[in-house]
Formats: sequence, structure tokens, C-alpha cells
Amino acid sequence: MAMLSFERKYRVRGGTLIGGDLFDFWVGPFYVGFFGMTTMFFALVGIAMILWNTALGPTWNLWQISVNPPDIKYGLSFAPLQEGGIWQIVTICALGAFVSWALREVEICRKLGIGYHVPFAFSFAIFAYFTLVVIRPVLMGSWSYGFPYGIISHLDWVSNTGYQYGNFHYNPAHMIAISFFFTTCLALALHGGLILSSTNPDRGEPVKSPEHENTMFRDLIGYSVGTIGIHRLGLFVALSAVSFSAVCIVISGPLWSEGNAWSEWWNWWRNLPIWSSN
Repeated sequence: MAMLSFERKYRVRGGTLIGGDLFDFWVGPFYVGFFGMTTMFFALVGIAMILWNTALGPTWNLWQISVNPPDIKYGLSFAPLQEGGIWQIVTICALGAFVSWALREVEICRKLGIGYHVPFAFSFAIFAYFTLVVIRPVLMGSWSYGFPYGIISHLDWVSNTGYQYGNFHYNPAHMIAISFFFTTCLALALHGGLILSSTNPDRGEPVKSPEHENTMFRDLIGYSVGTIGIHRLGLFVALSAVSFSAVCIVISGPLWSEGNAWSEWWNWWRNLPIWSSN
């Protein structure tokens, strides 16, 4: 109920980036806006193209449906629709929808008078996707290096790309990214567990204060970053995980060829003069 009363304070005209008052309205709890309309447009066109690709065959099995990128022979040119052109259109629509959604988040932030942390964080996810389907294929010289849109085909692509380099787990950026992913999970679990334990006490017990929360981690690990600090830490480790994921894939191919294994990259460490017989 408190949120419903608050909504009347910020559901006012203004804060839009494009379109003025034209699409400045809500449908139930959902803000529309100009970029809400462009999000729906790109999403519907992209879904229609996926359905068209599926209708061309060979299966309607959800697990096996796949929209594949063009063959390597087409390089960075536009391919015929049934030979990868649909993948190119779906990619354009996906990028259009993602960027539109981020800009819609910006407009909501402007209406609320808050910072742009949410669209800023989402932009890292967009950048990671952009790296996979645009930056790396362009550096490799062909759209065929983009990943297919499908469940099984996408998993196969990830596995095949990893083992093209001997063992993808030796990729240093992959190691850092996975470490940050695990740290993100750990930080969120610790933070969520602490908040629930403080604000959801047993019947008859009072709700605990931030002082109790700080004391918990001071006594547990010797230090507490505080209520704001834990959210800054969570944002940092999450964005770092996405950033190093993008670095991980973009250096595999353009900077480290398929003929080499990432395990060989670590020879520089083995050959350090301090313990190398050479």
C-alpha cells in the first residue's frame, strides 16, 4: 500500500529522453515511454524472425531449435535470409531491444530522481552480448564466429569454442571471471542471509538494527563493510565478472589462435629465470 501511495508522487509528466509526452504513460504498473515502444517493436520482430526460421525446419522441438549464424564464406557481409541472414536480423533486433530497455530504465530513474546505477549495470550485460556477436566476429573476420540462438546449439558452441584452445579453463581472463562469479554468489548469499536473519525474527522478538548486522560480520571475519558498502561491493564484483567474461572470449581467437592451447600461454610463468634452468 505504501508503494501505491508513493506512485502518485512520481507518476507525473517529464523525464523522458525522446518523444516528450507522446508515450509518457503507464499500463498498470509498467511504464511505457518511447523506449518501451521500441523495445516491444524489436522484440516482436526478433521473435517473428525466430518463428520464421523454425518454420523453415527441420524441427519444432524447443531444445533443438536453432538460429545459426552465416557460413564463414560470407565474411562480414549480409547473408541470404535462409543462410544466416535471419541470425543477423535477430541480432540487430536483440541489440535494439536491450539498448531500448536500458534507456527506458534511464527514463524511470529520471522520474524517480535517483542515480543511473541500474541502467549502468545493465549496460555491462549488453556489452558482453555485443562482444560475443559483434566485436569478436568482426575481429575474426566473419559473422560465423557468433554463437547460434538455440538451447542445445548454444551449449555446443560454448563447449566447442572452449576446447578449440586446448582447454578454455586455462584462459587467465576465464579464471578471473569465474572467481568473480563465485564471489558474487557468495556476497549475495551472505548479504541476503544477514538481512533475512535481522528483519525476520522469531515471533515476539524485535527486528534487529544495522548495528547487529555490522557486529555479525565484525565478529565473524573481523570487518564489516556496512550497509552501503556491501551493495557497492556486490555491484563491483558482479560487473567485474561480466567484464572479464567479455575479455575472456574476445582474446580467444583474435589474440590467441586456435592452434595454441591456453595451457601453453602459462609457459611464461614456468620459464621465469628465478626457477628456470635455462
